[in-house]
Amino acid sequence: MSMAGNLRKVTSLSRVGGLRKVARLARRRRRVDLSHPARSPLGSSVVNCVTYRDGGRVQGGSDLVDAVELVRKHGDGFVWLGLHEPTDQEFAGIAELFELHPLAVEDAVEAHQRPKLERYDDVLFAVFKTVCYVEHEELTATSEVVNTGEIMVFVGEDFVITVRHGMHGSLGPLREELEADPQQLAKGPAAVLHAIADHVVDDYLHVTDLVQADLDQVESDVFSENGARLDPGRIYQLKRELLELKRAVVPLTRPIEELSTRPIRAVAPEIQAYFRDVSDHLLRAKDQIAAFDELLNSILQAHLAQVSVAQNEDMRKITAWAAIVAVPTMVCGVYGMNFEHMPELRWAFGYPLVLGVIAVACLTLYRGFRRNGWL
Repeated sequence: MSMAGNLRKVTSLSRVGGLRKVARLARRRRRVDLSHPARSPLGSSVVNCVTYRDGGRVQGGSDLVDAVELVRKHGDGFVWLGLHEPTDQEFAGIAELFELHPLAVEDAVEAHQRPKLERYDDVLFAVFKTVCYVEHEELTATSEVVNTGEIMVFVGEDFVITVRHGMHGSLGPLREELEADPQQLAKGPAAVLHAIADHVVDDYLHVTDLVQADLDQVESDVFSENGARLDPGRIYQLKRELLELKRAVVPLTRPIEELSTRPIRAVAPEIQAYFRDVSDHLLRAKDQIAAFDELLNSILQAHLAQVSVAQNEDMRKITAWAAIVAVPTMVCGVYGMNFEHMPELRWAFGYPLVLGVIAVACLTLYRGFRRNGWL
């Protein structure tokens, strides 16, 4: 059956009413940045549905089914459908309309996927981990530093479907930037995929710069005068958050490498050149994270060494004072024995003499310990 025949079959099914309702919601929706709140103000998963031709937005006709029919009828342009955390029911009709692979649909709805790139016939499915830096006044053992989300992208010959999960990573500003560059947008769905990848990787670099500030603060605190008293939980927490960032950045290396070097039908060679630039930025972020990880290990080892030195110093102080206290304890213990015949018991100067000997002995020990750095 031809593509036109498939479309006629789709529009004749009962689900068309639901698809048209989705498209009408997208048409009536005012343009907002969806960073806050996470869901669309309309209560629907649809963020935007726009048709582009020759790098420009096609006004009107934002009904999803009509837009797809129009694009395929003219043979040029593409539809960009943006969704935020759709349910199975909301995505089912869309998946059938665009003939998306069930495995990719399951990944897009369920989320919690590793960054990856998969090809299903002529459809490209990419998963990106988005990250944002969580502002905090002071890093503690429970501070959240990095928050992650996901963007799934379906790229076909005449459509782009973006599915976003998480409270951040709105693509509204990115869409506006692309619309301000018609020449780039005219290159088709692959240009949108590149813009999303570039946007995500730029966020990686931004977050790593902010994490660097936290790392510098921890390093400064560890090597301060009271570094041994620092809560090691702060170091472990920063290391855990860095691991979260690493899980987002490192697995993306292979998908970006494929997009920039291997022949892919959905990505024109001229777009691959742009992906090579994204790959360079990603490599920079990856190297920064690896350096942070090594530095945190060194900081942790230095902190543990400081704690060990501090404990040794405390033990030396305790030992020194114990030795000093042992002198009067020994002398008093001897004279505390109830014997009748003991030296100097009936001598008038015996008591002050003993006190003097104790004082001289204690002072001599104290000065000796001070000279050796024990006190």
